[in-house]
Amino acid sequence: MVWAWAPQRRKLSTMRLRTRALAHNRSMNEKSGAELNALGRFLTIADIAEILNVSISQAYALVRTCELPAIKVGGGGHWRVERVVLESYIEAKYEESRRRSLWIQSDFGNVSEITLG
Repeated sequence: MVWAWAPQRRKLSTMRLRTRALAHNRSMNEKSGAELNALGRFLTIADIAEILNVSISQAYALVRTCELPAIKVGGGGHWRVERVVLESYIEAKYEESRRRSLWIQSDFGNVSEITLG
């Protein structure tokens, strides 16, 4: 008798993204208590990608470039981002967008060069 062994495919952490429909459309404060407890204090790259509605590689790039502060944990060096850090990042991006919009709308937004005389 010949035994045929085929390795089982592991489900990646990204597979659970499909089970939470439209989670990226809700702020973290709008999530139910059960969802927040399920996420815990630290978020994975997959969680970040889902919340920001970007790809996992884009979320990883934010961490890798230090635009989004993160820590490595565990023997495999898995990246984790604190929930409050992500909320601060999102608020900072809104503020940046608001300031950029105000600058464009201002009279000085069209000034190409300022000369001191």
